Amino acid sequence: MTNDILVEVKDLKKYFSIGNGVQLKAVDGVSFSIRRGETLGLVGESGCGKSTLGRTIIRLYEKTGGEVLVDGKDIHALKGKEVAQFNRNVQMIFQDPMASLNPRMTVADIIAEGLDIHGLNRKNRKERVEELLELVGLNKGHASRFPHEFSGGQRQRIGIARALAVEPKFIIADEPISALDVSIQAQVVNLLEDLQRDQGLTYLFIAHDLSMVKHISNRIAVMYLGKMVELAESFELYESPLHPYTEALLSAIPIPDPTIKRERIILSGDLPSPANAPSGCVFRTRCPKAMPECAESAPVWKEAKPDHWVACHLY
Repeated sequence: MTNDILVEVKDLKKYFSIGNGVQLKAVDGVSFSIRRGETLGLVGESGCGKSTLGRTIIRLYEKTGGEVLVDGKDIHALKGKEVAQFNRNVQMIFQDPMASLNPRMTVADIIAEGLDIHGLNRKNRKERVEELLELVGLNKGHASRFPHEFSGGQRQRIGIARALAVEPKFIIADEPISALDVSIQAQVVNLLEDLQRDQGLTYLFIAHDLSMVKHISNRIAVMYLGKMVELAESFELYESPLHPYTEALLSAIPIPDPTIKRERIILSGDLPSPANAPSGCVFRTRCPKAMPECAESAPVWKEAKPDHWVACHLY
């Protein structure tokens, strides 16, 4: 693991048993890395395994197989004090800001919970909470209020402040803007960018909005049915996608110019169940470029171009 790599995921698997010996393969053999100080965007349809991947990386779910290395350490093998240190270094911002905040706790107690657990800033707890509130665009008068007294955007800022309280190195943002009004989404994304620049944070940014992912991400990874199908620099992925699934996703992005027309790629069929995935390439049943070999063997995850990875028999 090189010094510029903070997070390295190797052949990660997370399966759920759904009875009768059937396993739902939510994450199935995913590999990628995240460099220090960068934002890796993660996109894909609902149910493709994005959130499960994030929750397995942060140990909310125990892995079924593979490895997750943070700073060179296998996080699923940590014990004792190493677990506590990992929990400080890696934090999560959740999709629904209301559901992720305890309605019976004040904002001050929500933000300071991590400080209390890790024994940080005991003498300056109040000052640290007020500092964090101001950092995310709120004011110290909000500390004594409860979550239901805030708007969705404000609640998400509280969630961000909570994640920042223990001074993490790596933050997993699990669709942090999808539950917010469009006018508020840009504010939250700009806040995340400012915090990254000022504090040297590293992000895994999970989202549906492809245009927003392009704006915030250095590189973008694309998932389909538990598999990673493509990963490249943000500009490269949008200008020269290699995988047919990525091409279909990008064709659906609206262009803010009525004089420009883009050919929309409509995928046939429905998204298969991860409990009964197609043989070979999991995308073949909907792929307009499918070949006989796609049903026979799974494509290999390979570097088709410099720093541009893809899993497709076409390459």
